[in-house]
Amino acid sequence: MAKLCPLFSGSKANCTYVAANNGALLVDAGASARATLEAIAQIGESTDKIRAILITHEHGDHIRGLKTLVKKLNVPVIASSHTLEALVQSNALPTGAKTVSINNGIYEGDFGKIIRFETMHDCEGSSGYRIEFGKDCVASVCTDLGVVTQTVRDNLKSSNVVLLESNHDLKMLQNGPYPPELKIRIAGERGHLSNNAAAAELVSLLHSGTTRFVLGHLSENNNLPTLALRTSEAALMDAGAKKGSDYLLFCALRENREIVYF
Repeated sequence: MAKLCPLFSGSKANCTYVAANNGALLVDAGASARATLEAIAQIGESTDKIRAILITHEHGDHIRGLKTLVKKLNVPVIASSHTLEALVQSNALPTGAKTVSINNGIYEGDFGKIIRFETMHDCEGSSGYRIEFGKDCVASVCTDLGVVTQTVRDNLKSSNVVLLESNHDLKMLQNGPYPPELKIRIAGERGHLSNNAAAAELVSLLHSGTTRFVLGHLSENNNLPTLALRTSEAALMDAGAKKGSDYLLFCALRENREIVYF
């Protein structure tokens, strides 16, 4: 049985563990290497299974522990060419690190396939990933995007489990302490998905066959897990879906690691 576990998720650090019998992958490395390795051990997993680290983009909350983690695990780093260039320029990779550039393409390993797709965020080469351990064993991770494009939608559909950003409650953002220019950035098409936008996509994904959803990358200042969950549950209920029988819904929390089996 395959599993997905957000080890860290939020404004400060992001890292997701995805595994099946034939191997495991990390998506992002935003916590320290020590914290990441401890988190993997805490969920009862071994680093021996990890085949690669996938990086969505070069922002600090996604790469902070990457350099040390690559040294310790000795696995390739997979990302878009723009992201890999940014990692090299910022000295975020150790000397001699193996890198694999995939833009709109597929990387195949002994564990299965990684399909990289473009996301709308405020940096070049920002990525989401569809991981196919087998024909009927598919997990997708997609955070840090202002809007869901048709490309994103096409790559997420029919996944067994999807981790999708549900970053902010719009009213909390509008009434919060952030300066106006930052509020505009977050709510813009190259910012972050709101709870309402994420909820609408879950309905579309449910219709495509996805039955397990994880809400991720929640803002510490502009969201609450209860709000994110309530918004998605309401949208799915309006679509006639019943929680627990038609779908399972989880929230990636900073203080609690939920393992989602698929």
